[in-house]
Amino acid sequence: MTVHLDPKKRHDFILLFDVQDGNPNGDPDAGNAPRVDAETQKGLVTDACIKRKIRNYISIAGSDIFPENKRDRAKIYVEEGSILNKQHERAYTALKLTSKNSKGKRQTDSKIIDPVREWMCDNFFDIRMFGAVMTTEINAGQVRGPVQFVFGRSIDPIAPMEIAVTRCAATNASEDKENKTMGRKWIVPYGLYRSHGFFNPALAEQTRVDEDDLAIFWKALINMFECDRSAARGLMSIQGLWVFTHECKWGNAPAHKLFNLVELHSQVEIPRSFDDYEVKLPSREALPPGVTLTPLG
Repeated sequence: MTVHLDPKKRHDFILLFDVQDGNPNGDPDAGNAPRVDAETQKGLVTDACIKRKIRNYISIAGSDIFPENKRDRAKIYVEEGSILNKQHERAYTALKLTSKNSKGKRQTDSKIIDPVREWMCDNFFDIRMFGAVMTTEINAGQVRGPVQFVFGRSIDPIAPMEIAVTRCAATNASEDKENKTMGRKWIVPYGLYRSHGFFNPALAEQTRVDEDDLAIFWKALINMFECDRSAARGLMSIQGLWVFTHECKWGNAPAHKLFNLVELHSQVEIPRSFDDYEVKLPSREALPPGVTLTPLG
């Protein structure tokens, strides 16, 4: 189902997702252990991790999820293994411009950089939504995106486990056939995470986000785990997505007060599934004037 919300209005949203027997976001500075708040032992998932999943979904789904006349807007700028300067060069080539000035240095003339930046926004979905710093050797300007996330944080403390794994096959014939090389992997038996996000219509206007872009964003957010399965991440699922929409472009209420209206409580001492939680949503009467709540996932 495709849901269309007005990109000219402000939206604040709550994303609820869980993991079972997997590692939702490993910390490379801690041997890839699941990220945790050291004081509370609550699990963390970075905003960059969530954006990566959205980018992966758009990359896999490709232009098929875009209207036929907008399929050239489906490109992803930050692809795994991509060279960003080559992405910038595509804009200069398409516009028949040169990335070097008359002195052989990177281009800084706003009359050239501005159309290059606009081309990047028009063609790359993640630049339109998340923004990008493209002031490299091949200068494509800088874009501040309308969509931002905070870290996902688990509702309850998590109990990361490091478990041993072995292999039953040798790499080459010279190895001992009885070689049972040991390995390690981290999992979280269960964790329910909550993240908050924001959509700024003023910035969306600057990056030329339209109604279809916003509808595709919600679709990607709901389905981002479905096309990105991995044994390391276990079973990850979206358990809820709620969007607060403001009538006023600049907002009718502070975001944090809206987020506090959605309450989650565990009903058991050690939760092991989403069914162990109770979600309380506000009534229509409890919402501030000019704010509506739309459940999407």
